[in-house]
Amino acid sequence: MRASLRQKIISVCEQKIASKGQNVGLSFYAFFANKNDDPALLMEAAEWWIETQRLDHFEKAVKIKALVQAD
Repeated sequence: MRASLRQKIISVCEQKIASKGQNVGLSFYAFFANKNDDPALLMEAAEWWIETQRLDHFEKAVKIKALVQAD
């Protein structure tokens, strides 16, 4: 996963945890605007989420942050 995506995921997870608490869940779409302006980056996130990690559609932000930091 490219460094810019890794940083964006960590940042979004931290923001969501800070505003909604430790139990907040999100999907990989949370890291993107409602506009598909970078399909390659979206597919990179989707591949990591679905194929590499085999995650459910919604997962806890704390879990996602830990997985990204461990990679």
